[in-house]
Amino acid sequence: MLNEKALSMLGFARRAGKLAMGHDMVEQSIVKGRAKLLIFCSDASPGLIREFEKKVEKHKNDIKIIKTDFTMDEIYFSIGYKAKIMTVDDENFSKRIAELLNQCVK
Repeated sequence: MLNEKALSMLGFARRAGKLAMGHDMVEQSIVKGRAKLLIFCSDASPGLIREFEKKVEKHKNDIKIIKTDFTMDEIYFSIGYKAKIMTVDDENFSKRIAELLNQCVK
């Protein structure tokens, strides 16, 4: 249930234009300081995760990082875009999505 709500919120964020998806868009979002939440799919490679953790650290952005249990295919079926990495670029969306994802982990 909470997984569905989190995926639904990601869909809302995408339709609102507040979701950056894929390597290049996420990198731009971090560099320009728009990213509030960085989300990795469960099938993201350790190298990709390391690369973006270093980018966040380098740019000293206060970005929450979450590694989800969602696969890239689950994200695709939910929001219609295949990506293993994404950022939420809105404070309110990021807080709500982080809440839902943290509840799913527990």
